[in-house]
Amino acid sequence: MISDNPEQEKFIDDYRWAVLTTLRADGHPVSSVVAYARDGDTLVVSTPGMTFKRRSLDHDARATLCIIPNAEPINFVSVEGRVSVESENLVENTRLVFQNISDTDYQEPEDLAGWLESQQRVILRLRPERVYGVIR
Repeated sequence: MISDNPEQEKFIDDYRWAVLTTLRADGHPVSSVVAYARDGDTLVVSTPGMTFKRRSLDHDARATLCIIPNAEPINFVSVEGRVSVESENLVENTRLVFQNISDTDYQEPEDLAGWLESQQRVILRLRPERVYGVIR
């Protein structure tokens, strides 16, 4: 479980888009919209390895993933925790993200392993420490 609140658990399972906030070396926050997926009791994001969000985690592993719906009302669930950057099992973990966005226009590349390598992608794995939000 990520949250001990059943409504938050369902919300995390039901949605696919989130705002990931990491910290610059000077401590200022920076945010970007990402697709995510649940992997057991953690959340995963696939991103190119040279993005700012990935590099910022070298300075500070703390992050917040604010999960949002696709339409109003704009409820949210924020998951705070520490992020590890993984370069192993990329196909399996990236496939989780593509499965979570399968009903959008985004399609898994035919040669997923080759695509991951060409993009120098990594997995960002968020281990929850605090969960909160508003669900109306």
